[in-house]
Amino acid sequence: QVQLVESGGGLVQAGGSLRLSCAASGRTFSSYAMGWFRQAPGKEREFVSSINLNGDGTYYANFVKGRFTMSRDNAKNTVYLQMNSLKPEDTAVYYCGGRANPHVSSRINDYSYWGQGTQVTVSS
Repeated sequence: QVQLVESGGGLVQAGGSLRLSCAASGRTFSSYAMGWFRQAPGKEREFVSSINLNGDGTYYANFVKGRFTMSRDNAKNTVYLQMNSLKPEDTAVYYCGGRANPHVSSRINDYSYWGQGTQVTVSS
C-alpha cells in the first residue's frame, strides 16, 4: 500500500513557475513508477508526466515538453513536478499517481494509488 499526498499548488501569473511535490508513505515507494495527471473543470483527467522507479527515465505529454520536469528522490519518498512557463490552460487539479510497476506509463488505468490533488491556477 502506498499513500500519496500532493502539495505546492497555488495561484501564479502566466509565465510563472510552481513546483509540486508528492510525498509517499510506505517502504515500497522505490518499487513504484509514478505519474502526474491533471483534471480541469468539466474535463477528464489527463496524463502529464511519468517517471520510472530509478528516476532515470521520464515521459511527458506533448503539451508540457520543455516546460515541465518530473523528478524523484527515493530517499525522501517524494516525486516532484517543476512547472515553468505556465499558461492559463495549465489551470487544473494536479494528481499524483503510483503504479506497482517499474516502467513509465501514460495510461490512467495503470495507476493504482492516487493522492487527493492540489489546485494550480494560472492567471492571464
